[in-house]
Amino acid sequence: MAASSGDDARRPNPLPSALVSNLHSVLAARRPPPAEEAGATADETSAPEADSFGAPVADEAPAKPAVLLTCAGGIRSAGLAALVDALVAGGRCDVHVCAPESDKPACGHSITIRETVAATSVDFTGAKAFEISGTPVDCVSLVLSGKLFSWSAPALVISGINAGPNCGYEMFHSSAIAAAREALLYDVPSIAVSLNWWVCL
Repeated sequence: MAASSGDDARRPNPLPSALVSNLHSVLAARRPPPAEEAGATADETSAPEADSFGAPVADEAPAKPAVLLTCAGGIRSAGLAALVDALVAGGRCDVHVCAPESDKPACGHSITIRETVAATSVDFTGAKAFEISGTPVDCVSLVLSGKLFSWSAPALVISGINAGPNCGYEMFHSSAIAAAREALLYDVPSIAVSLNWWVCL
């Protein structure tokens, strides 16, 4: 991600604490529970756990749920950076980012056809991230195809934080909402986050 100025680095996170708390609760609820059986005998309890093929499974804590973030404002969006910072600081999920290389407002559920969609790895503190040449919907579709990350589907997709409201008929044109809708079409839980604020450059 492009280097920010010292003032930007010291700027407080604009993400509401209540939203962060709700996201953490959702992620905690989706974490797989430890495998245990109420009626297990002493022998069963002492025996090493095995997977479906009979191979021993290491006694480790459940993996953190993978969360995919995208943003219609692009990979350098202040809203995306704030969301990544909040989730990384919470430490309850593995944060992954796939966002357009530039701002893609009001392009709805459009996808890229008749040209190659390029994906480039970018530096994002605490997260694995890619910027792509397509739309926010392309971002979600590409990730869910299994081409960018090792997992097949995230526990949650978050589209945001979009600068400006997405209300009423604007929802039909919103590429932020379309990205969340694309995940939902693949049965992946998703939310779109928009705030009525604008970044002055």
